[in-house]
Parts: sequence; C-alpha cells; structure tokens
Amino acid sequence: MTLIIQKYGGTSVGSTERIKHVARRIAKFQSRGHQVVVVVSAMSGETNRLIALAREFQADPSARELDVMVSTGEQVSVALLAMALTDLGLKAKSYTGAQVRILTDSAHTKARILKIDEGGIRTDLDAGYVVVVAGFQGADAHGNITTLGRGGSDTTAVALAAALGAEECQIYTDVDGIYTTDPRIVPEARKLASITFEEMLELASLGSKVLQIRSVEFAGKYKVRLRVLSSFDEEGEGTLITFEEGNMERAIISGIAFNRDEAKITVLGVPDRPGIAYQILGPIADANIDVDMIIQNIGYDGLTDFSFTVNRSEFGRAMGILENQVQPHIGARGVVGGEKIAKVSVVGVGMRSHVGIASRMFRALAEEGINIQMISTSEIKISVVVDEKYMELAVRVLHKVFDLDQSS
Repeated sequence: MTLIIQKYGGTSVGSTERIKHVARRIAKFQSRGHQVVVVVSAMSGETNRLIALAREFQADPSARELDVMVSTGEQVSVALLAMALTDLGLKAKSYTGAQVRILTDSAHTKARILKIDEGGIRTDLDAGYVVVVAGFQGADAHGNITTLGRGGSDTTAVALAAALGAEECQIYTDVDGIYTTDPRIVPEARKLASITFEEMLELASLGSKVLQIRSVEFAGKYKVRLRVLSSFDEEGEGTLITFEEGNMERAIISGIAFNRDEAKITVLGVPDRPGIAYQILGPIADANIDVDMIIQNIGYDGLTDFSFTVNRSEFGRAMGILENQVQPHIGARGVVGGEKIAKVSVVGVGMRSHVGIASRMFRALAEEGINIQMISTSEIKISVVVDEKYMELAVRVLHKVFDLDQSS
C-alpha cells in the first residue's frame, strides 16, 4: 500500500459541506488501496477571528497564550473531519500536533519542527485508520503548545511526509496548481504542469501565497515529492514540484512573484567602517525580525546610507529598535522608512543559460515610467522594489515581456 499525505487549507474546510466533500475525496483514495494521513488547517477566517479576540484583551498578546488560543482552530477542523470520515464508514482518528508529538523549539508563533514521533501514526495506519492531524502546531520540550507561523500547515504536511516516507505529499488549496503569476492580476496566466524546487522556493520566498516557504525548504531537503491540487476540482494533475529541470516546460522565466507586505527602512549618515552592517542588523536579528533586501550606498566623507526591507507587520518594531537603540549607539544622522512599497520578481532556471534578462526587465519597467528603488538578484531570480501603486502594472508588463501568457 502506498502512503499519501494530503493537506487541506482553510478554504477547503471552510464549511460543514466542504468538510464532507473533503471526507468523500479521502474515502476515494483509501478505496484505491492508499494509506492516508490528512493534515488540516483551521476553517477559513477562524485564525483571524481568534487573533482579533485576543487583541481585545491585549494589544500585543502574550506569544505563549496566543499559541494556546489559535491552535484551537485546527483542533475543531480535525475533529469534524474525523467525524465526517466515520460517518462514511471509515475508521478515523484525529490528533493535535502535541498528541502526535511534533516536537518544536520554543519560539512561540514562529516555532520550528525538531522531531516527529511517527510511531503512533504508523500503528493507526496499519490498523486501517485514516489519521487526521492538526496542522500549524506542535509542542516544545516543556509541553507548551507552539505554532509554526502563517501557512504552517503546509510545513506540518511535508514534515510528516518526510518522517513517514510517503509516496507523495498533496497540497489541496483553492487553486488548481502553480501559475505563472496570480490570475487575479493577469487573467492570461498559465498553470504550470511542473516546476523545480529551486523555482518554487524562490517564488514562495518572494510572495507567492500558494505554498509556505518553509514547507518547500523541507520538501527539498528531504526529497519529498510535492504536488499542488485544487480541493474543488475532481479532475486534473495540478502542478508537480520536481527536482528534474529536464521534465519542465523550459521557459527562460517560469513565473512572476510579488509581495505587498514589505516596508523599507533607511538609516541615514552611517559611519562607513567595518562592522557597521552588523551593528545595524544585529539588534534587528536579536528581535527575531527577518530582513530581506539590503543596500549600502557608496561612502562619501566617511558616511553612507544603509537601506533594507522587512515585513510590513514588523515595520513599527524595527523602526523603534533603530531609533532607540541603534541610532544613538552608532551616531547615525537619522532613520526614515515607508510602507508604500512592493517587491516584484522574475524567477526561472532558464536565467542560468540566457543573458540580458535584467536589461529586458529594467527596460520594460522604464518604458512604463516605473522607478526602481532597490534591486536584488540570485542565480535564478531578479527582484525589484517599486512604489506600491505600480505593482500590478509591473506584474502585467513583465508577464507579457517574458511571453508567459496563454498565447505564447
């Protein structure tokens, strides 16, 4: 019997009818001789509701208590799905992350998985059960409930697939695969039959919301076969995320990613000396704030400007650290920042063997009057920061320039 891990997101289990639909889909897989482990998110909107409820009591809720609270969303989903499966005549058991013993570190709201005790799941599978596991959560060494951050159910599913040696990890969502960009912005966007892990990792890190970046990292590290499918469409193969570049549609660019959740910060008049980048970013890292793009200008008269981007939700906290701790310590002239930016990126393994991609990208943006504020590159991607109001125009223009539309 082959083992399949299936993950269903919040929209897939957003109502009792949708939960029953998911149960019928799972029943079909088991009837074909598969063992099935299902990872489920909270019902759509539930996590946001719980967070809003917490903020009625604390503007900045205790991370530990917030984890205890928001983890209940998935607990409801797994219990309801197990009931739906049982009603169809299947044997099913639901588990929270702590019951499975998904061991994490103690970084509340951003925990990382350290180990999974898969023994109990294997026993249940051998006994013919469908095992339903709450995504997004685990427990630390002290027994505290922890959560993995937004989109963490994807990571739970991939981690279980790795631990159990599953044949495939199927991520069911409200889209039927990975597209060249968001079809809501570019209706001509194409669904890809396959994409490499490298490209998917870049797209996820650059703003594509289909898969959470840590889940792609996990899948790549442990060679987990990953597939994205629609939970509402009974047909279709979705998009396979593969290690083989030769199996994919060999376009120069595979996709256009974008991210609105960025903020830009510039530390002005920074002493241009060795170690200054660490003195600026060290306190930011100590506060567990992720930094994305970084630019340091050429020094003049012993001074320079240092710019970087952070997630928009961390903007206020980062500004506070820089103004209250870093600026007085290093003697910078000032700190300025803004949230009205967006990042747009082109991604493709074909960039390795083609020249002139950056010039095509920059020319296309220039012809539309879109100013580039920051640039970042890797072997298979180019990212630019632009004014937020130009983001959708930039995506549409680049999608056309790199021939990603349906008619190409």
